[in-house]
Amino acid sequence: MSGRSVLVARLDSMGDVLLSGPAVRAVARGGREVVYLAGPRGADAAALLPGVDRVLTWCAPWIAADPPPVDAEDVARLVRRIAALDVAEAVVLTSFHQSPLPLALLLRMAGVPRVCATSEDYPGSLLDVRHRVGHGGPEAQRMVSLARAAGFPPSPEDRGLLAVRRPLPDTRRLTGPDGYAVVHVGADAPSREIPPALAAKTVAALAGHGHRVLVTGGAEEAGRAEEVAGPGGLSLAGRTTVAELADVLDRASVLVAGNTGPAHLAAAVGTPVVSLFSPVVPASAWAPHGPRVRVLGDQGEACAGTRARVCPVPGHPCLTSVTADEVLAAVEDLLEEGEE
Repeated sequence: MSGRSVLVARLDSMGDVLLSGPAVRAVARGGREVVYLAGPRGADAAALLPGVDRVLTWCAPWIAADPPPVDAEDVARLVRRIAALDVAEAVVLTSFHQSPLPLALLLRMAGVPRVCATSEDYPGSLLDVRHRVGHGGPEAQRMVSLARAAGFPPSPEDRGLLAVRRPLPDTRRLTGPDGYAVVHVGADAPSREIPPALAAKTVAALAGHGHRVLVTGGAEEAGRAEEVAGPGGLSLAGRTTVAELADVLDRASVLVAGNTGPAHLAAAVGTPVVSLFSPVVPASAWAPHGPRVRVLGDQGEACAGTRARVCPVPGHPCLTSVTADEVLAAVEDLLEEGEE
């Protein structure tokens, strides 16, 4: 087959891209260049993945939560960019509720000769490999199963865990000495965030038990992060790039977070995670993919499986029912486990 590059696509957010890491490593094992097509919210994470040689960024109108209008010239420009690459085949990674077919059509228009994806819908001539896989299993494993079906089995020595490129940028000027606890505020959807009152109580509880606490978040969450940090914590919200945040988490003893990209970033650097997980999507698929994770939150609440971006149940009971003492107990359990 002509072409030396393989295009891997995952067009949504940071966490989704990080979860694709084991599949990317399987593709890269073949020795060809890996071009990663990412959305704007996932591109910086894609650049951190071992095995990725270069990153293309494009905002897909059928994927983005705040989609731009369809622009014919923008679409044509993407087709031209892909056509200019030496691409032999493409592996299109999607969540179970996303269709790979719009991108598969653009890849065909760009002349990509072999396209592989998981698809429930009839693909016609858009796919050469139409993979089927059940719902609800770990998302990272689901993507590896597609890579395998596409002809890219992982190395037998690969444990399938998340990982990032190293070295990471040194952030000790921001954090001080290693070994602090991190509480992350914010998420891509309000329903997936730690409730601010619980986050603030968690910071206070951690500080009260002798932990030095840092609070992270995006620039848009800086005000809330300062409130959550209170007198017992230090806010770094808006002060780090994705790579720098990876280093902040790498130096931490534990992360407390909602269902958000930084939880997967912590798993990728090997830091234990207490995940306050709203069941709007299944924890079985989307909880942080690592060996030292504790999931808190009522997974049987009425919001389960709704994929709601704003909690549809008054009072957000799946997470507001969790107490700071329960979070603290999960933190201490993870830290004690690490000492064994």
